Amino acid sequence: MSSANLTREETAQRSQAVCLETIAVNLDLTQAADPAVSGFPVTTTLTFTATTPNTWIDFIGEAVNSVTVNGENHAVDWDGSRIHVTGLAEHNTVTVDSVGAYSRSGEGMHRYVDPADNNTYLYTQYEPADSRRVMACFEQPDLKARYTFTVQAPTGWSVLSNGVATDTRISSNSQTVTFAETKPISSYITCVTAGPYHRVDAVWNSPTQSVDLGVLCRASLAEHLDSHEIIEITQQGLDFFTTAFDYEYPWGKYDQIFVPEYNLGAMENPGLVTFTEAYIFRGAATRSQHENRANTILHEMAHMWFGDLVTMKWWDDLWLKESFADYMGAHALVHATTFTDAWVTFANRRKAWAYQQDQLPTTHPIVADIHDLEAAKLNFDGITYAKGAAVLKQLVAYVGQDAFFTAAQRYFRRHEYANTTLNDLLVILEEVSGKDVHAWSQAWLETTGMSTLAAHEDNGHVTLTQDVARPHRLNIGLYGWEKETTQDDLTPLSVHDVTIDKETNTITVPGWEDAALRVINEDDWTYAKVRLDDTSLHAVKQGLSGVSSALTRALLWSALWNAVRDAQLPTSEYVSIVAQHAPHENNSALLSGVLANTFYAIEHYAAPDSRNTLRSLWAHTTWDALAAATPASDSQLAWARSLGEITSVADTHAHAVAEILSGSRPAPEGLALDPDLRWQWLTALCTLGQAGRVEADDQLSRDNTGDGRTAHLRALASQPTSEQRAANWQTAWEDTSLSNDHLSAVIDGFNAGSRTDLTESYAPEYFTRIREAWNARSIEIARRLVVGLYPSHASDSLVADWLQDNQDAPASLRRLIVEQRDHARRAAQARAGDDSTK
Repeated sequence: MSSANLTREETAQRSQAVCLETIAVNLDLTQAADPAVSGFPVTTTLTFTATTPNTWIDFIGEAVNSVTVNGENHAVDWDGSRIHVTGLAEHNTVTVDSVGAYSRSGEGMHRYVDPADNNTYLYTQYEPADSRRVMACFEQPDLKARYTFTVQAPTGWSVLSNGVATDTRISSNSQTVTFAETKPISSYITCVTAGPYHRVDAVWNSPTQSVDLGVLCRASLAEHLDSHEIIEITQQGLDFFTTAFDYEYPWGKYDQIFVPEYNLGAMENPGLVTFTEAYIFRGAATRSQHENRANTILHEMAHMWFGDLVTMKWWDDLWLKESFADYMGAHALVHATTFTDAWVTFANRRKAWAYQQDQLPTTHPIVADIHDLEAAKLNFDGITYAKGAAVLKQLVAYVGQDAFFTAAQRYFRRHEYANTTLNDLLVILEEVSGKDVHAWSQAWLETTGMSTLAAHEDNGHVTLTQDVARPHRLNIGLYGWEKETTQDDLTPLSVHDVTIDKETNTITVPGWEDAALRVINEDDWTYAKVRLDDTSLHAVKQGLSGVSSALTRALLWSALWNAVRDAQLPTSEYVSIVAQHAPHENNSALLSGVLANTFYAIEHYAAPDSRNTLRSLWAHTTWDALAAATPASDSQLAWARSLGEITSVADTHAHAVAEILSGSRPAPEGLALDPDLRWQWLTALCTLGQAGRVEADDQLSRDNTGDGRTAHLRALASQPTSEQRAANWQTAWEDTSLSNDHLSAVIDGFNAGSRTDLTESYAPEYFTRIREAWNARSIEIARRLVVGLYPSHASDSLVADWLQDNQDAPASLRRLIVEQRDHARRAAQARAGDDSTK
């Protein structure tokens, strides 16, 4: 195992022997704007007590120049990731003089040069273990410290960290900014940003405190920054959480900064939350996109308590922050903002992520067994986030909302600035609720897999079955046909509160037999996959768009999608249902999710002999729906984006799309041809071979920005020639100068258009490259290569041979291969079920 891959056992031993007190970090970023300078000087001073004479300090960078231990020079014993120190006393001061490396992968200190104005921007991103790429530290969450950052940077730059700037000294061409010492926090949530960022200031006031707010982005994006809405959501969230948690905001100030080439949606650094620039909308954006951003703002805000104030001891309990934040994001949206239907999006999209992850061979309990940091990196997944949040929703139904929030309040008071495990929370939940939460935890948090719920009626009795026996409290909704409307609508008849705990449960549901539609898990209280009975499926095919409740429609769309993935519903039948009902779907989150699922189903789950027919059907559906959509509506924008997707594989309307882009044909009334949509449509034409460098260069001249440069690269990489795909292949594996976003653009181009005829010959070479890439590249870049270039069309025997021959490969690499193999197998099964020749 690489020395960079820390294990749970060795870090536990270190935390038993070491008690960290403070870390002072001095960063010299004055030369960051010079592309010839690859690294930055950093001096770190750690104070800690020790019961052992020897330990190690984590650091990954260009050089370690010197180490002093308690005032005396110490031999530099550094293996590239660990600095070994000896001769420790009971109380120690260790200073490390080193050089960190600027990053293009979004890990550590990321450096970005904006092509719009040639300005340089820096930000740090650490979770789970990349703070050691910027400073010498103890890279584990249970060794918290009070941090003091001092940053030297060019004059005129905005320099931020977790704390408030207490002193700024300016010389002729540089400034030195010192920040207030933080309260005890883990290394992975410290943060530094620097550059000529645009800033908008505000304030949040409560009866007991006043918090300065800041919203920042690159200067070239300032015109697109809708700071008013971001600040409003932030203020609403702080109102909600400080009241619900009965605990003042702990971190002094609250800056939120949108940064380029970001690997995540956001990161909960206390006092300085970082976000992807995808949340800055350069053109039209649907209400769903605004809701998603608001959800992320509140998710990260919940972390100020769940994760920052109280932190998991090790990554096994990652769910103690992520599941809670995912739940709280939706809950706070509903109770504190105008996005009151946030649980609709959660039911249809977040839980779809969980369902997918939970059916893989690599599924794991919500409370996972995380042996090392590589495993931790890959466990930021649908189980830890969305399944955990869904299960928490069931927990709230089980113990009651008041008890849940009272327990949270006690949890923060009892464990503030400390580290916890699952049991610490369960003890408090039992104290408050009086219920056996440990048994509930064993059933939900400490087991794997998901339940599939199905029901049938026999002689007036309803039998509800589940293949994984868990306790559920859920509702069953019954619907009938409303004949008074101009079309047949499914209207609610009754709702029945049901509790089950066995594999087979006989329940009483009055009116079941007469209902046209029976919705198991109405209101989405529990986490389970639901099968529609034959009567209900017939009703859904006929009247899905006539169901008035968006949450119920979300559950029905989800049931249909799960049936397709499980080869229970043929893809052709699914596409037919979508084509009938999606044009009438008025919830933008549901519509965008259904449209994305439909395109994926056609490309992956449709039988080969019917795929082109379905492509043509879907192309006509999107074109007609776009034409019929209300001008400037969310639906119009969603259908326009869907048209871009299908045009990449079907030339049915390619000529019309090209004419609209050139201006020779008018765009649909109200449709904003913003840069993002233009790039998507143009890339689709490039994928078909109906546009190329001339058109791409012309579009780049209109949008010579960072996003435009990436989109230009993606468009050219998508051209359908063997020469272009060969160039993409070599560039992806060999060009280490590519940033994370540019690497993904090249990979997207390699896969564009589902052209296996251009890519299938690379499958054997893929399996000879992945171990070397995993060992040589950062985990983020390696993951993009391994997942993005996985040959889903490869024979199963080829994958099996690699797994057999590489049993000693890193467990995290093997996990990725096993998961991609399962995706391919599931797709093959769905294609077989959709085969019209059978």
